[in-house]
Amino acid sequence: MTFVEMSPVSQRQMIFGVSGLAILAVVAGALWLTNTEQPANALAAPPAAVAAAPEPVRELPKSQAEVQLSFAPLVKTVTPAVVNVYATKTEQGFQSPFANDPFFSRLFGGGDMFQSRPQTSQSLGSGVIVDPKGVIVTNSHVVNGADSIHIALSGGREYPVKLLLDDPKSDLAVLQIDNTGGKTFPALSFANSDSLQVGDLVLAIGNPFGVGQTVTSGIVSALARTGVETGNFDYFIQTDAAINPGNSGGALVDLEGKLVGINTAIFTRSGGSVGIGFAIPANMARTVAEAGQKGGPIVRPWFGAQLQEVTTDIADSLSIDPPHGALITDVAPDSPAAKAGLKSGDAIIKIDGVDVDAPQGFDFRFATKDLGSSTSLTYVRGGRTADATVAVVPAPAASADQSGTIAGNTRFSGTSVSVLTPAVAQDMNLPFDSKGVVVTAVASGSPAEQMGLLKGDIIVAINGRQISDVGTFQRLVSTRTDGWQIVLQRNGQVIRSYISG
Repeated sequence: MTFVEMSPVSQRQMIFGVSGLAILAVVAGALWLTNTEQPANALAAPPAAVAAAPEPVRELPKSQAEVQLSFAPLVKTVTPAVVNVYATKTEQGFQSPFANDPFFSRLFGGGDMFQSRPQTSQSLGSGVIVDPKGVIVTNSHVVNGADSIHIALSGGREYPVKLLLDDPKSDLAVLQIDNTGGKTFPALSFANSDSLQVGDLVLAIGNPFGVGQTVTSGIVSALARTGVETGNFDYFIQTDAAINPGNSGGALVDLEGKLVGINTAIFTRSGGSVGIGFAIPANMARTVAEAGQKGGPIVRPWFGAQLQEVTTDIADSLSIDPPHGALITDVAPDSPAAKAGLKSGDAIIKIDGVDVDAPQGFDFRFATKDLGSSTSLTYVRGGRTADATVAVVPAPAASADQSGTIAGNTRFSGTSVSVLTPAVAQDMNLPFDSKGVVVTAVASGSPAEQMGLLKGDIIVAINGRQISDVGTFQRLVSTRTDGWQIVLQRNGQVIRSYISG
């Protein structure tokens, strides 16, 4: 069982789909004949007259009785705004351990055969034009780390594009078509993805397996799906519209031709579609697209509270029926949550009148709020319901003395660090009272990189001394010594190591 990028149907499903369409066509024809006025001698009309009858006009379904009509008018409207994305990435190839060895160089007539050769790889995906000026939304995993990116319109015309914003947290990226000469492009408008309901008809458009632009239809199978990806916003629309690898970044549209989601992943054991696909809701895509158009980087609101799921036992103790919501387990001092009067043990059940089903649902909706606004929360405390208004503001930025870069003759040279603020701790799923400094960058080729430090490492202690601020860290690593005993956290694991001076 794996999650991969986007998906068309299996052969058996495809046969079923074609049969289903054939049945609908027969029923549609029968209904058309039944509801059309016929002359008295219609049955006696010669075959030539029947063959010459005009085809019925295709139009978008407007009622339950018209669901057998064609999606063709909608498809013609939306497909020009969906593009193919080609991202090229060049990586250094394998470096032989004998590349610089003089003995092997002489033995094999030079070291060329040991030299590393660059390797080029290309990822294929889809994208959606969301602004007539050529702004495109796609998946971060399609373009991340790419040296060059090109897109192809549905008609085949290709353009180079530049990356405006890459946001791995949401798995979204924003591109801008280059060299347009002021040309405008067909674009899709965003729908309010919160208005989607299970059972709504949707179309998925993309470039599965690189075969070319493909349209598949289905329904919204479920909302607020979690456990799909490991990103910060694990909150997806589930659909049974066939999507396959290559559909990543493509459009999920409603019957009004509006963008309701960006296709992202499928649930599969075979690598192909099994009717379970996932899309990032349009409300998140809109937030990222707007940040990209403004020049980025994206700045998200900070709530300042740790959350967990409301279990059945917790729901019973708080008289929440049925069990749902996000339970506050810790509140950071002076955070928006603290200033709104929220406390540990409160269970948030609504945000701006919309039910909160799980912590991921709250995180998603709060992250899409406009900075500078406020949001209304309904919560339960001790079995009683109350309301609170929370300011939608960014996390406080680290001050000049809370960050720094190490230079000079030290093994830590090239390391940039920042104090572990409550906002950073929350982003890394750590307690608010966590101590240490977090590595924010490691210079390429620096002693720190050679030592093995990575971005995101949390340095807790050096030579038995607890690290609580950047100044302490700078003094310790700048001191001449025979070596350093380092305690750090990486991906939730504590690592203890000794590095010689």
